[in-house]
Amino acid sequence: MADKTRTKPVNVYLYIPNIIGYLRILMNCVAFAVCFADKKLFSLLYFVSFVCDALDGWFARKFNQASTFGAVLDMVTDRVSTACLLVILSQVYRPGLVFLSLLALDISSHWLQMYSTFLVGKTSHKDVKDSSSWLFKLYYGNRMFMGYCCVSCEVLYITLFLLARNQTESLIDVLVNAATTSWIYLVLLALLLFGWAIKQFVNVIQMKTAADACVLYDINKKQ
Repeated sequence: MADKTRTKPVNVYLYIPNIIGYLRILMNCVAFAVCFADKKLFSLLYFVSFVCDALDGWFARKFNQASTFGAVLDMVTDRVSTACLLVILSQVYRPGLVFLSLLALDISSHWLQMYSTFLVGKTSHKDVKDSSSWLFKLYYGNRMFMGYCCVSCEVLYITLFLLARNQTESLIDVLVNAATTSWIYLVLLALLLFGWAIKQFVNVIQMKTAADACVLYDINKKQ
């Protein structure tokens, strides 16, 4: 007789964190549909979706509803959302290759990290206690620090989108003009750029660490 207490697949799909994930996808779809017609509405929807990224984790822990599907859904939603925004920025600013390069780094580092996590038998891609990099361990080990870096990154991208007046903007000119307009903009941009820079450096470390884990797995398998 089948175990009636076994969790059905449909129940996992209806976990509260996963429902939040579906709502995030919906908000992002609406946001990108109106991004050029209504920048303020886009920014609001995109940022609310980003904030919900923290809520789904809280609900998962609160109601014991953590799941592999939820973790993958969360990461895919994060990566696709950021990727779409970076593509838009690459069309608005020159040189656009800067944003396309950031897109490639973001996706490749997180994909490698997720893949290597399951490859070595870990339950979470945030389990980096065995890493030799203190910055990498600090990033995933301290929620406040990681939150600052992630918020800085996303808010910087939203700010750049709001500051763009047309589709042939110079990235350096826009940053300089914004920084010289007011000391408030200067301080804000400095804080955002600092957090953004740390996150990009962590992405590089993450990609190298995950690649090393994959290579080590191949070596151990042949022995």
